Amino acid sequence: MEIPSVRHLVSDEEWQLRVELAACYRLAAAYGWSDLVFTHISARIPGPEHHFLINPYGLMFEEITASSLVKVDQRCNKLLDSPFPVNPAGFVIHSAVHEVRDDAGCVIHTHTRAGVALSAQQGGVLPISQQSTFVLASLAYHGYEGVAFRDEEKPRLQADLGRANFLVLRNHGLLVVGKTVADAFLAMYTFESTCQIQLAAQAGGPLTMVAPQIVQGVAEAMRVQTGGLGGAFVWPALVRKLERLDPGYKS
Repeated sequence: MEIPSVRHLVSDEEWQLRVELAACYRLAAAYGWSDLVFTHISARIPGPEHHFLINPYGLMFEEITASSLVKVDQRCNKLLDSPFPVNPAGFVIHSAVHEVRDDAGCVIHTHTRAGVALSAQQGGVLPISQQSTFVLASLAYHGYEGVAFRDEEKPRLQADLGRANFLVLRNHGLLVVGKTVADAFLAMYTFESTCQIQLAAQAGGPLTMVAPQIVQGVAEAMRVQTGGLGGAFVWPALVRKLERLDPGYKS
């Protein structure tokens, strides 16, 4: 599908953000996090207006390019001409987060089998792996209210999320908030791994829980693990991986 470039219509800052977000979509597809066309990743455009970029509804994650991303305001008005619509449910969830979280540079929401399966468990995320300790350090839950296309759900979602960076959407899936695209991608990688590990462990014998004091000290451990750089520590390697797979995301 040929999509005209918008490089000449946006600032250098926005173009770089578009390239990073398109890369995130392609990587999400490569790691098996997509659900046909039904989940979303958004990135906030710097500024006081809370404008953000989101995927064009109808394209697969592996098709998304920097130019195909749709720029919208908080009322879902397109701010740059696009032939593609925006999924109302995706807009409600992402606009709710961007509206109240100025630190939400990127929001990733998924419907993976492991994520949805864990979201249906009453116990939620259990402290049974190193990955889970990172999630538990900043975790919240939001109850299922049906397909999220009603604005009336936004205040409840915002209240449940609070200042957490990991959100289990009950009976629905996972959501993460990151200051950057790189931070959000690493957070979702950790969240998804947590869910997969928990489901695999539950298929075996009795579980061994991580001690509460270890969970409480995880923030410092995570800082040491990434050299204080967060997602930026691994992002260049991920982009190199994507360049080997398909560099077309940059168009």
